[in-house]
Parts: sequence; structure tokens; C-alpha cells
Amino acid sequence: MKKISIIVPVYYNEDNLLPLYADLKEKVLDPLQHRYHYEIVMVDDGSKDRSFEVMNNLSSIDEHIKIYKLSRNFGEHSALLAGLNVCTGDLAVRKAADLQEPSEMILDMLKEYEKGNSVILAVREGREESEGQKFFSNLYAYLMRKFALSNMPKGGFDSFMIDRQVIDTLIQMNEKNTSLMAQVLWCGFPTSKIGYVRKKREIGTSKWTLSKKIKLVLDSLLGFSYFPIRCILMIGAASFVISFIWSIVLIVQRLMNIITVEGYTTIIILILFAFSIIMGSLGILGEYIWRMFDATRNRPPFIFDHRTKEEMTKSK
Repeated sequence: MKKISIIVPVYYNEDNLLPLYADLKEKVLDPLQHRYHYEIVMVDDGSKDRSFEVMNNLSSIDEHIKIYKLSRNFGEHSALLAGLNVCTGDLAVRKAADLQEPSEMILDMLKEYEKGNSVILAVREGREESEGQKFFSNLYAYLMRKFALSNMPKGGFDSFMIDRQVIDTLIQMNEKNTSLMAQVLWCGFPTSKIGYVRKKREIGTSKWTLSKKIKLVLDSLLGFSYFPIRCILMIGAASFVISFIWSIVLIVQRLMNIITVEGYTTIIILILFAFSIIMGSLGILGEYIWRMFDATRNRPPFIFDHRTKEEMTKSK
């Protein structure tokens, strides 16, 4: 039988973990016991509450629960990546510890996995949350789809299921200050989607602060889109065209004595052209910096989706 790894990033979730395990046991693990082996990988992302103590208690109840604790709060995506590094399953699924995602959606994801998909995304079709949270989530998905990854689902996604090939690819990237969700999309493996409604949080309060949301947007756009840099170059080019046209207008007005102030035309023309040259130069420098950044990320230039058995044997 294949083995499924359920990875749970934990951050200030002491009151959620026992209900989470009970919910997983009833709705996922028991129905799958004759089809899949399982492990639950819990990664404490530097919590200062009793989360790790509760994780210890759970691991004593169920030997399939593996617990890890990071030295400090590195962020959910880093905790999730840590879980992917240590998991031993043939496939892995990310499960939030806050009980806002229905556990049974894992069964729906498995159906899509068994159809031959390497990546299954749990796409939010609705949210039982505040308008502010909905707005940020939709804005993030729109910006990513528009400027970075066109395959970003319209409703965005938080959870996913990936097979061992995708797990190894993500580990190989070994990137910092990035978005693991965006990396999953970037890989381009056969992907399917299931829909779910994100529930309102009933236990505890979210630690997903505004500063962390802004960092996610910046990491995602700067890590997967050259648009911010290319925008500077486009502004420089547009400024040059506008400056050239406006300079002609000023010269004509000077020749027709509409402008009578001495030196005004020369100064304005110099300022306009200097601005456009500066913006254009910044854009060109930005293009070089982007290429240097792209080279240092160690992101693979290509990814095999399928190889012959002989090649796979050699690589081992």
C-alpha cells in the first residue's frame, strides 16, 4: 500500500490539535486504513504556548504522528517545507491546524490523485470569514494570476496534495523568501482542483497578521514575476516619448514667442530628458539584477515529468 503524509504546520494551536486529530481520525484515517498507510507530520513553527506539549501527548497516543519543533518562528511556508523534507510518504497533503478546512476534502483530493494527477489544489469556492479577509485573498490571487502565474486559481488556494516527484522537486529548489504555493504552480506538473468552503475559525485567534500578508505578496511577486522591474523600464520609455513630444511643443512655443522667460525652455527640456534617462537606466540595471537573482535561486532550468526506466535507475 502507498503511504500518505499529512503535514500540519502548527503555530499557537494548542486548543486545536486534539479536535484536529479526532476529526482526521474519524473522517480520513479510519476510512483509508485498508488502502493507505499514513503518517501525520506536525511541525511547531516556534509557538510559545503549549502546542508542542500537546503534540507530544498526541505522538504518545499514535505512533504514526511525528513531531518537530523549529528553533523560532520561520513562517508557515518554511514549516511546511520542513515537513516535506522529513516526510516519507508517496504523497503529501498540507492540512491547516485551525480546523477551517474540512478534513474530508483529503478524500476528494485522493480521488483526483488516483486519476493520475501529480498536484491537486484545494480551491476556495467561498469563505465564512470577514470581508477584509476575503478582499485580501481575492486581491492576492488576482495579482498573482495577472502578473506572475497565470495558472493561479481564481479563488486562491491554501492546501494541496502532491506526489513524491513534486515533493523532491520542491526540496531541490531550496529557496528562501518565496511562496511554496507559487512554487507548486510553477513546477507545471499535471494538476487537478477540488472546491471547498473555508469555515469560520471557532477556536483560537489567527496569527496571520497584516505584515505577514504583505510579505507573502512581496515574496510571491518578486520571486515569480519580473513585472515590477519591467515596469520601471516601461516608465522610462514612456517618459522619454512624452519628454520628446513636450520638448517639441516647448521649442515651437519659444519660436512663436509664447514663452518669453529666458532659459525656461532649456531647463524644462533638460529636466524631462534627465528624468527619462534615469528611469530608463534604472530599468536596464533592474533587468540585469533580475537575471542575477534568477541565477542565484538555484531553481532548476527544467523538470522531467517522465523518464525512461534506464535513466531513473542511473540517477539512483
